[in-house]
Amino acid sequence: MSGSAPAPCPTVRARSILQKVRHHGDEWFGIDYNMNLYRGCCHGCIYCDSRSECYRVDDFDRVRVKFDALAILRRELRSRRVRGVVGVGAMSDTYNPFEHDLNVTRSALELLAEHGFGVSVDTKSTLVTRDIDLLRAIGGAGGAIAKLTITTADDRLARLIEPHAPAPSERFAALTELAEAGVFCGVLFTPTLPWVTDDETTVRGVVEGAAAAGARFVYHMTGVTMRDRQRDHFLERVAAVDPALPDRYRRAFGDRYFCNSPRAAENRALFRALCKEHGLLWRMPDIIAAYKPAQPVGSQGSLF
Repeated sequence: MSGSAPAPCPTVRARSILQKVRHHGDEWFGIDYNMNLYRGCCHGCIYCDSRSECYRVDDFDRVRVKFDALAILRRELRSRRVRGVVGVGAMSDTYNPFEHDLNVTRSALELLAEHGFGVSVDTKSTLVTRDIDLLRAIGGAGGAIAKLTITTADDRLARLIEPHAPAPSERFAALTELAEAGVFCGVLFTPTLPWVTDDETTVRGVVEGAAAAGARFVYHMTGVTMRDRQRDHFLERVAAVDPALPDRYRRAFGDRYFCNSPRAAENRALFRALCKEHGLLWRMPDIIAAYKPAQPVGSQGSLF
């Protein structure tokens, strides 16, 4: 018996897709532009900063595709005199379930390839492996990097803090597929949740899992950011891990924005030792230098 057709993805208007990044090129994986093709995310991660009021994304758990995103992106790529690396997935995982059928992300990657831009992908989704062919093609010209966010190697714990995302074991498998295909890839080991994912077992599990999967790098942060309604959301849901945690966070951090693990120093030392042992990059400048062309090219051209 056939099932009912999936509901269509809601749409939202967008004036622009491609935003120039205002930091120096040695920050956050060397991206020069950001783009978000969807608004909202369905992974349900209890710690996600994109819920914060400053981003003005209401009903964050409902995914909407940006209307005419590809036409807008094509126009904006044509207007850029200097090519660079485009970050995708920072505010909303671009490989959400709707992407299976809509192919908006895949079409956007084709546009980046056509115009000679690089790409930096952040995702928790295994669907990223569908686009290995494009990531390889882009990587050979403008530079391509794929980052799988993995905050714990424990599938059971991940169901509590990232309830609708693929299990870490599935993400490690996707990482292996990317690595074996020659895509420059690694792990975003961030955020770290104090008293939840800041133990030695977690640090070892993520780094050793990344190494076994063939990752080239692991990037780690030793705490979690919290503010306004995102803090409220987190404190309400972290109680599912341990009912004592909300009060523990309030006492330890109050209204602090960056909530650093009390084990930060020892975890950082262990993390770096493990990366050295397994030949993994962990410093941002080294990661950027390993995948990104040294100089942006002024004129545009096609990979095809």
